[in-house]
Amino acid sequence: MSILLSSLSGSRRKHGQRYKLRAEINVTPVVDVMLVLLIVFMITAPLMTSGIDVNLPEVVAKPITIDAEPLTITIDATGKVYLMETEIAADDLVAKLIAISKNGAQERIVLRADKDIDYGAVMNVMARVHSAGFVNLALQTEPSL
Repeated sequence: MSILLSSLSGSRRKHGQRYKLRAEINVTPVVDVMLVLLIVFMITAPLMTSGIDVNLPEVVAKPITIDAEPLTITIDATGKVYLMETEIAADDLVAKLIAISKNGAQERIVLRADKDIDYGAVMNVMARVHSAGFVNLALQTEPSL
């Protein structure tokens, strides 16, 4: 009787073999995970841009295009000087700049200073950088709306 049923159903499977294995990837969970990761990175990316909070002055100026990441000097509202994101004494600034500059005196340096800081403190840092021979010094501001 079993011979008759298997021949009527048209099945040529051996005993115990029910399904043929298929090597397919279900794409729906992969797409779900990628969308969640995209949303997480879109939310967290703007939060990781600046390490030192500085209230920059607003001016109307054309933005400068920079190819590589420049060295950044920051002066906060209390007058502390930072090279990149590390606090540094103003007297040690020139020696550190010379030590970490890749292009020597041609290295681009961006000075970020809080708008409420004393003008003399900004000029003191600029004079130190210029006396070390660095000529590409830019002042960073916020665009005026």
